[in-house]
Amino acid sequence: MASHLAETLVESFSSLTNLKYGKELIVFIISLMPILELRGGLIAAALLNLNIVRAFIVCFIGNIIPIPFILWLITPIFNYLKKTKLFSGLVNKLENKAMSKKEQIERLEYIGLMLFVGIPLPGTGAWTGCLIASLLNMNKKKAMLYAILGVIMAGVIMMIFSYGILDNIVH
Repeated sequence: MASHLAETLVESFSSLTNLKYGKELIVFIISLMPILELRGGLIAAALLNLNIVRAFIVCFIGNIIPIPFILWLITPIFNYLKKTKLFSGLVNKLENKAMSKKEQIERLEYIGLMLFVGIPLPGTGAWTGCLIASLLNMNKKKAMLYAILGVIMAGVIMMIFSYGILDNIVH
């Protein structure tokens, strides 16, 4: 799913490749997005033939920018939106979906958060991990550190697959 979505976004933003840092901009935007994050960004970077080191740096920065905002602001924003008729159902649905995945984080605490963010499976990542950490009222500075470590872990795993490093090692 992530690869298909990344491919679609690369095609949609293809006109940006004419800019001096257009490929980096596409990868950065994709890395900022929930669901895709760094994982989708690295897939897009590989599709755009972006240098692996440059791709990792751009994706890493794009993926960690939302972390402090989610950790410090999402709970007050959600609490405000729950008071509105228009958004209360959506916020409750998002909270319930996130909290349905809390076991790993709750059981292993900060290491669980790092693993949740770092192991690239559907429904995991910095956005969801930080939302859960915020809803569990975890220490925000510590959660930020472990979420960033998880992003690095996801980046290494995704570089292995997105850039064919695993194929080069095996053959």
